[in-house]
Amino acid sequence: MHPFRGTLAMGIIWLLVVGAVYVAFQHWSDREAHPNRVLTMAPAGDITLQRNRAGQYVAEGEINGTRVTFLLDTGATHIAIPARLARELKLKLGPLITIQTAAGSAPANATRLDSVRLAGIEMRDMAALVSEGLDPGMVLLGMNFLKRLEITQRGDQLMLKPLPPAQK
Repeated sequence: MHPFRGTLAMGIIWLLVVGAVYVAFQHWSDREAHPNRVLTMAPAGDITLQRNRAGQYVAEGEINGTRVTFLLDTGATHIAIPARLARELKLKLGPLITIQTAAGSAPANATRLDSVRLAGIEMRDMAALVSEGLDPGMVLLGMNFLKRLEITQRGDQLMLKPLPPAQK
């Protein structure tokens, strides 16, 4: 056997090992950053979210039937949508207004959403704000949605349950 073939084979084996370790790390890292990719609703109507490694609750959902990633934000008065996503959803924008954010003042447009869904919890005709300054991959799920839920936090879990109609 030629010495080059043995070296080449060993190099290929090491590349495969390094590749496998990289893929495993990426999978672990993604799961830690976004542990709520698949949500299910319990028979009682509640949803349990796991906090990610940044201490946030992030979950997949839908706006007007289009899949989005929500960041639950109790500090946001309304649902806040990145402008790029608003264009993709073809949302009708109201006049430009100035909003107050944790980072200071920012321009935004008011809009209405036909439907907002988080697992089996769906709300219709929701107010929202559209802003250029938001992370393009994340929708802030604000209090106009969250206030209609019973929210309980235990450790690294957040339980969400729809309020009975009389309490909404």
